[in-house]
Amino acid sequence: MATDHQHSINRLSAGGLLVALGIIFGDIGTSPLYVFKAIFNKGTIDSNLVIGSISCVFWTLTLQTTIKYVIITLNADNKGEGGILSLYSLVKRKAKWLIIPAIIGASTLLADGMITPAITISSAVEGLAIQNPGFPTVPVVIAIISLLFLIQRFGTSIVGRIFGPLMFIWFSTIAFLGFRYIDNAPQVLKAINPYYAIETLVNYPNALFIIGAIFLCTTGAEALYSDMGHCGKANIRISWIFVKLSLILNYFGQGAWLLLHEGGQIGDTNPFYAIMPDWFVIYGVTIATIAAIIASQAMISGSFTLISEAVKLNIWPKVAIRYPSNQKGQLYVPSINLILFAGCMLIIFVFRESSNMEAAYGLAINLTFITTTILMCFFMLRKHINKIWIILFALVFFSIEITFLLGNMIKLEHGGWLTLLLASSVFIVMFCWYGARKIKNRYVRFVDIKQYYPLIAELSDDISVPTFASQLVYLTSANNKEEIEAKVMYSIINKKPKRADVYWIVHVDVMDTPHARDYLVTQLIPGKLVRIDFKLGFREEQRISLLFRKVVEDMVNKGEIDITSHCKTLNKYKVTGDFNFVVLEKIFSKTSELSWGNRIIMEIYKLLKHFSLSEEKGFGLDSSFVTLERVPLNIPNTDDIQLRRLK
Repeated sequence: MATDHQHSINRLSAGGLLVALGIIFGDIGTSPLYVFKAIFNKGTIDSNLVIGSISCVFWTLTLQTTIKYVIITLNADNKGEGGILSLYSLVKRKAKWLIIPAIIGASTLLADGMITPAITISSAVEGLAIQNPGFPTVPVVIAIISLLFLIQRFGTSIVGRIFGPLMFIWFSTIAFLGFRYIDNAPQVLKAINPYYAIETLVNYPNALFIIGAIFLCTTGAEALYSDMGHCGKANIRISWIFVKLSLILNYFGQGAWLLLHEGGQIGDTNPFYAIMPDWFVIYGVTIATIAAIIASQAMISGSFTLISEAVKLNIWPKVAIRYPSNQKGQLYVPSINLILFAGCMLIIFVFRESSNMEAAYGLAINLTFITTTILMCFFMLRKHINKIWIILFALVFFSIEITFLLGNMIKLEHGGWLTLLLASSVFIVMFCWYGARKIKNRYVRFVDIKQYYPLIAELSDDISVPTFASQLVYLTSANNKEEIEAKVMYSIINKKPKRADVYWIVHVDVMDTPHARDYLVTQLIPGKLVRIDFKLGFREEQRISLLFRKVVEDMVNKGEIDITSHCKTLNKYKVTGDFNFVVLEKIFSKTSELSWGNRIIMEIYKLLKHFSLSEEKGFGLDSSFVTLERVPLNIPNTDDIQLRRLK
């Protein structure tokens, strides 16, 4: 039923269009709150700059958002899902180094998730100071953001149902307000001509500063791709027509107000609120605050999904992931909720006002855009698109995004350093977790399991060895069915020999597709040694204990396996034997033989391990049925040890 419901939303429909408005366009839809305020924050209002800036905004939304994301990038769907890690999953086999842009893109998206609630809600709430100068907006912002993060643990599916209608009201309101003000300065419509955008960028003395501020109009474009799985590309593309029209009308309306105030300075005035009638301001602030909360919620939910994918792809420590409702894609990651909240509070503490936050906003997400372009080029290669089109795509969008990056780099000393620092911290965590896994894998030795068949069969029937468990289960990372880690065989045979009625080998293969729940059973020794290969999508919950139990039940029902205890009394009464999972935690005991770079990675990895879930919890195993064994990956040899024996 959930699948049918999701499919109905993904189809082009009125409901799907409404859902798209509610969860896709919150970030980009609230950008009129601060774009022109950022551009004219400290300078004098100049008519040429007004026309040029509006032209830049119009063509940025057209080229960067409409053409790159809505028309081109949405085609890179991974079984209906989108996002930087979904895209990476599609192209990772093309080149190993693509993990770097994928991690950079994911890191900067998370950093964006920290500043988006702070700047959008601050920009909205500061409208209260228009009619009440001196009103303390910061405590209100802190209260709203705190409440927003507090309710995450309870799930947001009920609130989510009203997001669509509320965002429809938001976009309709800003479109109407902008449209009614254009008549006061119709010459603003000249900005549609790209000539004015080019002239401003070429001739204006502070062009790079303007570029950095203009970039804010497209900061939510990545969400159009990231949230594709929630409502489908058709609904996003059609609803974007309405959203873009609403944004353009509002930007042009603000531009008309600026033209009427040529020669002056906006000071503390926000052009977004200035085009509203005085009696409507309080309603405008209310609607803007609701829209800002919705935009923040979408970013928080997107961060949860991103981390969930990163855990499955082994680029983030295993953390607790909860599912507060039955709605598809609804999840809650307590650790990330805390990290995002702390990041938001830090940004509010450092910058306090949205006008100061604007200096920090944009730099991180700009890097996400660039990494998406890199991965898209490889996706198009994978799809055998004509190389001329790929080169054209790369030239156009690398030129645009690197130009924006140069503009955003100016923000570095004015606050951009903070979001870059936050993104770098996330990058270090991801890179070290991924790198440590690669280092550890170099020391894992695999053996041919077939040579142990006779020994395992005899051990299972050897009553001189105490029964360890009726059903003994090991997790393996061996992709080849004929191989097994040497440490697994050491655990069974040498480390207190473990007799069992049936030995199970379980392998989890995280697929490149987002949603898959397939498995394959191989009877290595019929009735004695069984291997189960789970093929799970990278967005699937890895509840191995439940999945394993389901497979065993199906095998028993089909008569493929007998799990009745071999103890005489229990067997007489057909009592099912006990199950015991043995989890081998691989310990890297000696790092001196590693290069200095790898030693640093392993030291950071050890620190991260303290904050991550245990191996058994990470795989969703019931700890009451788990035996944890720590095994060294690299056993120090005795070659260099000199001893003298005394008589």
